[in-house]
Amino acid sequence: MGNDLDPRLTPTQRFGRELGRARRETGLSQTRLGTHLGVSSSYIGHIEIGNRKPNAQLAADCDRFFKTDDFFTRLCRNITAPSGPSWFLRWSDEIEPRARVLRSWDPLLVPGLLQTENYARAVFRGGLATSEQEIEKQVGARMRRQLILDMDSPPVLWALFDEWVLRRPIGGPEVMYEQLDHLAAVAGRQNVKVQIVPHDTSCTAGLMSGFALAELPDAPTTVSVESSGAGEVSAEHDLAAFIWDRYDRIRAEAHRPGQSLEMIEEARDQWKQQT
Repeated sequence: MGNDLDPRLTPTQRFGRELGRARRETGLSQTRLGTHLGVSSSYIGHIEIGNRKPNAQLAADCDRFFKTDDFFTRLCRNITAPSGPSWFLRWSDEIEPRARVLRSWDPLLVPGLLQTENYARAVFRGGLATSEQEIEKQVGARMRRQLILDMDSPPVLWALFDEWVLRRPIGGPEVMYEQLDHLAAVAGRQNVKVQIVPHDTSCTAGLMSGFALAELPDAPTTVSVESSGAGEVSAEHDLAAFIWDRYDRIRAEAHRPGQSLEMIEEARDQWKQQT
């Protein structure tokens, strides 16, 4: 779908913008599309300009008609139950699911796409969530993100993270054992490559923030840069080139996937001894 990342768009406006784009690319009028979806042309018109909120049924019907997997369903979910800041929802629900290749660098935590439920829960419990209900909502959203790795044609994921991530006691020994056992299993998949960056490296390129790059089939490379309390998603060429250069510098210092897997398994066994 489209690569419109305008932060001024509300989730309702974004749904309408993408619906209009899909309709025009298919060569349909609002009347013809309304007929196919069982709604009026005026309803389609109001949704496209952001004056009406779509419901879950319409979103599902759009996905079936345009053959967009669950793209419109995700957009609709952001309207009814947003599960994060708007900049990150654009990444998790619009960019990640369409990526052919994802590259990430995480200096502090296991990447979100590779976290277990209990590890994610411990992360969110130590964050800004104000209630157990909000924590569970965030955990559920994170688990749904991971479904992209189980698609028929999943993206290739290159995940870099700092060696101290294996030692940082998030949630305690049992949670860490479960997390690293899961990480070792996922790292064995054909489409997932995990590389550990040694903690004593002299490379400082990754000390400022975590980030991710998405190679898309129909749009420029898009980046997500996250720092404490804020983030940015952009397809701007100069920023993407800068982040890609930083990624290459970090990866040059990383252990190879096979050695990284051995390190994960060793750390997993050490956490097991503490349970």
